[in-house]
Amino acid sequence: MKSFRVALLANLKKNAPHWEGMPEDQWDDLDSEKTINALVEAIRSGGHTCEFLEGDISIVDTVRKFKPDMCFNICESHFGDAREAQVPAILEKLRIPYTGSKVLCLALALDKPMTKRVLTYHDLPTPDFQTFERVDEPLDEKMQFPLFVKPSREGTGMGVTAQSIVTNEQELRERVAMMIERYQQAALVETFIEGREVTVGMVGNLVGPVARRLPHNEDLPRIQAGLRFFPPMEVDLTPYLETDAVYANRLKVALADQLNYLCPAPLDDEMVDELNWLAAAVFRVTGALDVARVDFRLNANEDWKPYILEINPLPGLSPGISDIVIEAAAEGVGHTELVNMILETALRRYGMID
Repeated sequence: MKSFRVALLANLKKNAPHWEGMPEDQWDDLDSEKTINALVEAIRSGGHTCEFLEGDISIVDTVRKFKPDMCFNICESHFGDAREAQVPAILEKLRIPYTGSKVLCLALALDKPMTKRVLTYHDLPTPDFQTFERVDEPLDEKMQFPLFVKPSREGTGMGVTAQSIVTNEQELRERVAMMIERYQQAALVETFIEGREVTVGMVGNLVGPVARRLPHNEDLPRIQAGLRFFPPMEVDLTPYLETDAVYANRLKVALADQLNYLCPAPLDDEMVDELNWLAAAVFRVTGALDVARVDFRLNANEDWKPYILEINPLPGLSPGISDIVIEAAAEGVGHTELVNMILETALRRYGMID
């Protein structure tokens, strides 16, 4: 394949700004030097020139100086309610191609309540929800305890602990108050789905006619051509049930290399097909491109009916511990191959390769 000049755009944890009183988990979704180095080496192994550029305000100058054919974008950025869309917006202004989803999708997906409104409009199953901008807002009648409380616009399970599950009004108000104060944003409150948490990763782009909504006619074909689904992954939370009833921030960050990842998850073929179909539908209605991961809860009280929690169009790519990396490995796709698969998907989308 032709060799390209690729800029890896990311935000190093060590380069992030710090201030007095900031939450301990403020930068948990940023990348380590180990991850950045692994990604650069993976792209170079694909036969390309590659350099890392920090995705802060300096990117306006550094990316023009480097003159990349393509940017491999995994920038989370630092500030703003649509921060993951900031670097792609700059790249579009400069007319520089980049991997992954575009500005609108990244802004939408970071805002969990807005994403859920889109899913609801398209008749896709997601837990009932309500946002709280103030602690004293009345609880909607449809919201029945137990409920689940988390920040509206954070990743990597930030703000999510065993205490996120609330069983009464007092616990709800205390948790909502803490979310609003700590993260300076609205709190998202969802119906808690008791059951299993499963995630599905995919690389590619949908081709052909794709239904805007789920077809009411069960005999209609389910269009998901163009996407490669990796085996679904489930985290075995059994050893942590007393402290972590959900896949929380502590597990995703501090204990990521100690968890038992079940991949492929123990699910029958019919359920895997249903999850893949729902994941493709979420990919479509949010406008995702090239790569994404969709998270589900399977409801133990509804014969394991899947509910969509969110889509992550900037999934972590840390070797050995990121969800989509583990899922790809379960199908024999190593880290280097996965990274180049994402890169080539973007190159193909831009018409730079056949």
